[in-house]
Amino acid sequence: MNLKITKQQLSAALAFLILTSQAFAASHREAPLISLDPAADITDFYLFRSPENPDNAIIAMNVIPGQEPGSGPNYFNFDDDVLYEIYIDNNKNNIARDITYQFRFKAEVRSPGDIFPLSYLALPPITALDGPGSEGLLLRQTYTVTETRFGQKPKNLGTGTLFAVPSNVGPRTMPDYEGLAKQGIYPLNNGGRVFAGQRDETFYIDLGGVFDTLNLRNSPILSDADDADDGNNVANTPDTFSGFNVNTIAIEIPLSELMGKDGNLQIGAYAATSRPRVTILKRKNKKETSDFYAQVARMGNPLVNELIIPTHRKDEWNAVFAEFEAQFVEYYCNPSLAVALNVVFGTTFPTTNRDDLANLLLRYQDAPISDICVPGVLNDHRLADFLRVDLNNTPTSAASQKRLGVFARNANGDPTPDINGWPNGRRPNDDVTDIALRAVAGALLNTATPALGDGVNFNIGAPGTGITANGIATQFPFLPTPHDGRNRRHIDPLEQP
Repeated sequence: MNLKITKQQLSAALAFLILTSQAFAASHREAPLISLDPAADITDFYLFRSPENPDNAIIAMNVIPGQEPGSGPNYFNFDDDVLYEIYIDNNKNNIARDITYQFRFKAEVRSPGDIFPLSYLALPPITALDGPGSEGLLLRQTYTVTETRFGQKPKNLGTGTLFAVPSNVGPRTMPDYEGLAKQGIYPLNNGGRVFAGQRDETFYIDLGGVFDTLNLRNSPILSDADDADDGNNVANTPDTFSGFNVNTIAIEIPLSELMGKDGNLQIGAYAATSRPRVTILKRKNKKETSDFYAQVARMGNPLVNELIIPTHRKDEWNAVFAEFEAQFVEYYCNPSLAVALNVVFGTTFPTTNRDDLANLLLRYQDAPISDICVPGVLNDHRLADFLRVDLNNTPTSAASQKRLGVFARNANGDPTPDINGWPNGRRPNDDVTDIALRAVAGALLNTATPALGDGVNFNIGAPGTGITANGIATQFPFLPTPHDGRNRRHIDPLEQP
């Protein structure tokens, strides 16, 4: 490899180092301002047809990244002031206002919370979300689920009081957390189900190696055998997020409720969080909140804000509706990540006029725009950063899912695609880091693109029951039981699971 680096290459490398300081974490602390607001920080967004109930689709969003399970006495709750929303486009016009699901939370401090300085106590142990067995829930949250269809009045989907499942404190306080969490799965009056509460962080990556100036423990190009192995990390490469939790809002919706006109089941969606706008009255030096909300974060496809949007526009990007992505198209067409990969690893991946990336992430696949990267072409076309899925496809069972989706290969390097993985929807265990690296490297243009990856191939150490050997949850809400505060374990690089 030629070690002489030009001034332009050095500038690109420095830009990449700035980028990676906030990147590679699927919207975990991906922008300066949202990193200060964990309760509104959307870490991941999922959309897929349920392998458990194939007549339904699953839509889920995670917030509050990097939860250390033992962080008491105040644990992790949704924010009463944050409006959590999921927007759906079911007529393929790249405007996600056909169906909107809104989630609002309300916290209460219950007696004897006015005496004890803790949120949860074993008095007696917490075995229920309400009634007998719930006495130790000194801090408890309820929430509502509202559906709004375009041109119609909002509709409350709840069939009763909905309680959020609290953080997993430990076995003395919550001796049967899995049973407690199952009580937090509620039926909806549209035939679906909902869950809100803490879950295991399923995003997996060698985050520490990436932050140490791409000091990966293995080559960024995996061998065919390592690439095909979805149940082991390469040479003890660590899953940095092992032992951490997130908060999840998951909703299960019948396909018939999501279907558009003429039976369309190719839909797009994104999640957003918003806060009330605050007005400061100068004369009275007083703050007043309004009924209008300002969007502070959004997510459709994973890794867009981290790997595509430059640092100086990240917070702006979060505040813009996903339907107005055309103003950011230059960053899809000329991805800085491809430039950085070439500088750091001496590769020659394409860096300009990337029509393939722009169409993949911003258009439906049966409606691509030729020359999308040519200025002026977009005058009559809308671009939107939606997570898109074809719900006509039969879902892949949890045990058969492949982390690389359409890029999956066997140990001989032969393609063995799983058409249901990202970017055709997204499931919690899709390896979006490796998929994104290959897409940016030009895998859609050249089938000979190398097997780029960080060596972390599965969610190591996922606790609880109802999961496959490689950490995939088999039942709604499709994220494993969270780690408990007393016994949590962060698995280090050279440890065994």
